[in-house]
Amino acid sequence: MNKTGRVLVALLRISLGWVFLWAFLDKLFGLGRATAPEAAWLAGGSPTAGFLGFAARGPLVGLYQSLAGNVVVDVLFMAGLLGLGLALMLGIGLRIAGIAGPLLMVLMWLAQLPPATNPFMDNHIIYALVLALLPKLQAGHTWGLGAWWAGKTRAWPVLQ
Repeated sequence: MNKTGRVLVALLRISLGWVFLWAFLDKLFGLGRATAPEAAWLAGGSPTAGFLGFAARGPLVGLYQSLAGNVVVDVLFMAGLLGLGLALMLGIGLRIAGIAGPLLMVLMWLAQLPPATNPFMDNHIIYALVLALLPKLQAGHTWGLGAWWAGKTRAWPVLQ
């Protein structure tokens, strides 16, 4: 890949990382975008109650609504947002992010079947595909710590 391609992939990685990191920060502190301050996780709110409790629809609505507000689900969801955000922003652990990220996105997609504006495709599927692609392109090596990380984790390739 040429330099322009590497830079564009790095910008894509960092931008997507910020999407996940911002979602984590907003839900943690209630920064007033998607999460009001009184609904923040630190204020006793649940980061999953709104989406799973009220936005879920379709054939799996009962399952997703039963998970809404569950402490274990909240912790796993927030850990996923933080882990994906940091991995993508730093350019490390992209192999794990390339598996865990698409899994999270597909689970969120399944919560809202069928998608509101298209019979199949929505941003969750696009994000899942991009997340799966980034490790294949060694996206963390440009403007990230990916090359350094690969050297440190050579014995554990799944961590790269």
